[in-house]
Amino acid sequence: MIKSIVAALIVTAALASPAAAEDTGGKAAKVTLVYEHELPNVPGKSIKGILVEYGPGGHSEAHTHPTSAFIYATVLEGSIRSQVNDGPVKVYKAGESFSELPGDRHSVSENGSKTKPAKLLAVFVVDTNQKELTYPVKK
Repeated sequence: MIKSIVAALIVTAALASPAAAEDTGGKAAKVTLVYEHELPNVPGKSIKGILVEYGPGGHSEAHTHPTSAFIYATVLEGSIRSQVNDGPVKVYKAGESFSELPGDRHSVSENGSKTKPAKLLAVFVVDTNQKELTYPVKK
């Protein structure tokens, strides 16, 4: 069931307006909620699909997520450089995935290219009442 939900989210994200992708000309990532649904068999939990679009050279600041959130991210286009906690910086290409556990710190999240856009779909399983999904890391 989870695979079919993730597949549906990927299709939804892939169908996002091409014009919206052009809005990522700056360095900050564009973040769009593309799906939200309460899990009927897990009271108090929801699944939320977040499309993250990076323009060339774009990035997200270091951040964490709610302690209730499990995240499964799939690169839809281009490549993404990512570092979770103190692990190695890894590059994920279109079709590759990674996960973040509750409480993880996402130190590096950026486009792997200075010339091409990149997109990823982050699927959150999180407390239903949780509205804020990203918190900047204080330096």
